[in-house]
Amino acid sequence: MHKPVELVSYDREWPEAFQRIRAKLLALLPQALAIDHVGSTAIPGMTAKPLIDIDIVLSGLEQIEPATQVLLSENYEPRGNRYDDEVWAFLSRGSAPAERVYLCPAGNGTHRNRLAFRDYLIAHPEAAADYAALKRRLAAEFRMDGDRYTAEKREFVDTIVTRALRG
Repeated sequence: MHKPVELVSYDREWPEAFQRIRAKLLALLPQALAIDHVGSTAIPGMTAKPLIDIDIVLSGLEQIEPATQVLLSENYEPRGNRYDDEVWAFLSRGSAPAERVYLCPAGNGTHRNRLAFRDYLIAHPEAAADYAALKRRLAAEFRMDGDRYTAEKREFVDTIVTRALRG
């Protein structure tokens, strides 16, 4: 059985929660080149799933397996290679707020696009409002189908990423 798509209003504690999680992850993976808050919880005022999305950038693919072992030892559940772009996902077990962590090598396109999307929405409140409205509509329409909810956001996300990367 699928879990329902749950969206909540922006929580002012998310940035602080990210900083705590970042410090923990940096202690576990001191070789990380960057640990970035991505996803909707990184956008002030954005409606979001109550889940902190985090990209951990490593210097190369050879560091993915050792970092995976560290995350597994800390009760992160593996969620596979995502986006066909050398991005490995992990979900925390029992943390509050929940954490979804992605390992990716430096220069990764998915990571670049996530930062571009996040930064564009922060700088363009009207686009952020459009995205929030889309998310609410899709969450209502696809309440029990998280994959479809995510897929239906793709066109909007791709449009914003293209705008952001054009500068």
